[in-house]
Amino acid sequence: MKRIAIIGGSGLEDPDILKNAESVDVETPYGQPSSDFLCGKIGTVDVAILSRHGRDHSIPPSQINNRANIWAIREIGCTHILATTACGSLREEIGRGDIVIPDQFIDFTRHRKVSFFEEFLHNDLKHTPMADPFHQSLREVLIKAGRDLHLPVHPKGTVITIEGPRFSTRAESKMFQLWGADIINMSSAPECILANELGIPYAAVAMATDYDCWKADEQPVSWEEILEVFSRNVHNVINVLIKAIPNI
Repeated sequence: MKRIAIIGGSGLEDPDILKNAESVDVETPYGQPSSDFLCGKIGTVDVAILSRHGRDHSIPPSQINNRANIWAIREIGCTHILATTACGSLREEIGRGDIVIPDQFIDFTRHRKVSFFEEFLHNDLKHTPMADPFHQSLREVLIKAGRDLHLPVHPKGTVITIEGPRFSTRAESKMFQLWGADIINMSSAPECILANELGIPYAAVAMATDYDCWKADEQPVSWEEILEVFSRNVHNVINVLIKAIPNI
C-alpha cells in the first residue's frame, strides 16, 4: 500500500491539508529527525508530513539531519517522497511564483552527510546510480497536476544545492549559471541522494521566490523577499500536491 511522505521546507508544509492528522515520533540510528510526522490522509491516500527545518523553523539548512529524516520516512512505511522547496531562479524565464519540477541536481554542499554507506562490508560495494536522480513517474504526475491547475510550471530544470545558510556571492551565482543550473536552493541534493540510496522514489516541487543575486538591475535576494513571495504563492504548491497525490 502506498504512503506518501511530504518533506515541507521554509513554510511549505501545511498540516491542515490532512484529514484525521495525528503526530508520530520516530527514532533512527542516525539521531532525531527534524520533527515529528503529521500523519493523515489526502483523499484516500496515507500521507506523512515532515518539517525539514523543524516545526518552529529552528534548524538551519547546514544542520538538517538528512539521514535521520530519510531513514525515518522509510521506517514509517512511506513508499514515495514529495519534497517542497523555495528556490532562487538563475534564469530570466523562471519568474517569481513559478513552479519548477527539477530533473537534475548539482550538489555544492560542503559538510552534509550524504550517504548511509560509511563502510563497505564483505566486499559489498555500494555505488548508487545517480544519472537521473529525480523519479520520472513522480515528476510526470506533478507536472500534469500543475498544468491541469493552469499554473506556470517548468517541466524540468537543474537545481544546485548550496551549503547555506548564507546566500551566494554574485560571482558564485554567475558561475552556477555557467554550470547549467536553473534554480538554487539549500536542500534538494542531499535528500535526493539519500532517498536513492534507500530506493525510495523522490521528486520535488520547487517554487521560485527570487533571482538570487545575478541580476544587475535588482537587489540581491533577502529572507524577507522569500517570505513575501512564497506567502503569496504557497497555495499553488499545496494545490499541486493535493491534485497529484491521488494519482501516484
